[in-house]
Amino acid sequence: MSYLFESFIGWKSYCEEKNMALYESVIEYEVTQKGKSESDIWKNLDKAYQVMKEAVETGLKDDMSSRSGMINNGAKKVYNHSQAVLSPEFQKLISRALAAKEVNSCMGRVVAAPTAGASGILPGTLYTLQEIHQLSDQKIFEGLLVGAGIALIIEQKASLAGAVGGCQAETGSAAAMASGAIVFCLGGSVDQIFNAVAITIQCMLGLVCDPVAGLVEVPCVVRNASAAAIAYSSAQISLAGVGAVIPVDECVEAMGEIGANMETKYKETALGGLAATLTGQEISKRVLIQDIEILPDEELPE
Repeated sequence: MSYLFESFIGWKSYCEEKNMALYESVIEYEVTQKGKSESDIWKNLDKAYQVMKEAVETGLKDDMSSRSGMINNGAKKVYNHSQAVLSPEFQKLISRALAAKEVNSCMGRVVAAPTAGASGILPGTLYTLQEIHQLSDQKIFEGLLVGAGIALIIEQKASLAGAVGGCQAETGSAAAMASGAIVFCLGGSVDQIFNAVAITIQCMLGLVCDPVAGLVEVPCVVRNASAAAIAYSSAQISLAGVGAVIPVDECVEAMGEIGANMETKYKETALGGLAATLTGQEISKRVLIQDIEILPDEELPE
């Protein structure tokens, strides 16, 4: 038997009854429901985190120019800029989230956490958290498991897909996973972890998925950076004992309700929002022309 991640209140009760940590219940779930061994789970977490860190480092080192031209080494520019708006640590956080997501947009290797469109958030937040607080890899792995449990519940009660629930379901869920992982890694209580998730979701509700030219580049990359910042602010608020007022389960249910009622054009169709602006349409036409020009003659439309 294991907990099936139906609600946050149920997750907490199960762990209290079994006298286990949140991350231990996720391991139990993977073993009993997915047939994985515990040793393999830890090995896969190690591999996933290495890929996350590599994505950050690649995005800050290699050329990150997408074929569309919309991504052009933005992460390096932020990382190397002489003026820090808040602090050097904040500058690193933002640039690292940008870097990992730029790697995805430039067809590099990332971890979909929970999706490729949100793949810069956990790498940016956890890489920076580990550096600031000198955390062990083991603690980060445990935090990733807590994030996975958060995602399992969101998936059941709402969605993790932009095509279903808008960008609130992608970057919103990733930010919620990150904020919960941050609080866990810094020794927060279960209530504080879930409170951070609730605050994060409240900040991300209603965010539409409107990729320009249908590419996961604009505004997706910069949203990863903003979501990383929200994850940190939510964690800070929760650790200080400030409540979300609305319980986390109700916040996730609100996310699901909003996603269900969001117009289709705002859910990854590139038919609304920024994708439908004059500039967005011009970019879309240019990208389409580029795609046609590189096709072999036999594949050109008649």
